[in-house]
Parts: sequence; structure tokens; C-alpha cells
Amino acid sequence: MVWNEVKRAVFPGRFQPIHLGHMNVILWSLDKVDELIIAIGTAQESHTLVNPFTAGERVFMIREALKEFNVDLSRVYIIPVPDILMNSVWPNYLQMYVPKFHYGIARNPLVIRLFREAGYEVLIPPPYERGLYSSTTIRKLILLGDNRWKELVPKSVAQVIEELKATDRIREVAGIDR
Repeated sequence: MVWNEVKRAVFPGRFQPIHLGHMNVILWSLDKVDELIIAIGTAQESHTLVNPFTAGERVFMIREALKEFNVDLSRVYIIPVPDILMNSVWPNYLQMYVPKFHYGIARNPLVIRLFREAGYEVLIPPPYERGLYSSTTIRKLILLGDNRWKELVPKSVAQVIEELKATDRIREVAGIDR
């Protein structure tokens, strides 16, 4: 494939952790484009309540989830991107880290605006039960010791989280004893 001829989109997110809503967006996106870039935002942060997982752990979780859902990995890039605290230049900053892309994939109004202002077409996926599938909700359930979080993530991701003992990590960074 030639660099400019490939229909490529970028799907940014923190994926703390990746959940079934994210997977629905990824599958939807791959029906629309040849290749998908999953840009892992806030790559420099970990071991906090909001960002408990390292960029490397998130790369691994995403890859395992893609394999679980039989996604052709040759069509997907998973790239960690550190934050920049200047929204107006964020799409240009993103270009430094990822292959050339033609589309942004987002539902977040600010991200949509930033992509459009930078001249990108935006593909807006269906909401896929956003009230149910939320990384914030998953982290809260983990914090509370409520195992229902496992129903909101791919099975492979639940397994990785357990292998990392990340449920303990989340409780410890919150200052909660077991």
C-alpha cells in the first residue's frame, strides 16, 4: 500500500482500561477505514486513580483485546502519546507520533472540534451504551471490590488486570487497605 492511498484513522483515548465500548468503536472503525491508529493518550502517567496503568500495560491490554476479537493486527497501530497541554495544537502534535491519517474518530465534542479545526474529517461512532461502558465506572467498581467490572471489559483484559494485581494497585493508590 502507498502511504497516502491508505484510508487511515486515529482513535485517541486513555484506555484506562480498554472496555467493550472501546472495542465496539474499534470494530466499527475498521469497517470504515483500511487501517486504524489507536493513540494511547496520557502515556506518561501511571499509578494514579485516574491513570492506574502504564502505557506499556495499556498497549498489551489493547493488543490482547484485539486478538480476542479476531482483529487483523496488521491493520492496527497502537501508539502511546504523551500529553501536551495546548489543545489548539494537539492534532498537529499527534501527527509527530503516528502515521499519516485522514480521519479522526471521536464522540467527545472538544476532540471533534480540534480535529475539524485542523482540517480532518471526523467519523463519529455510535454511543455503544456510554452510560454502561466507562473506564471511570470500571475503576470505581475495582476500587469498591465489586467484580462486576469484569463484565465491562474483554475477558483477556480482565485476565491481564488480575495478573498485574492492578486491583490492589488501584486500592493502594487510593489509600485503601485490602
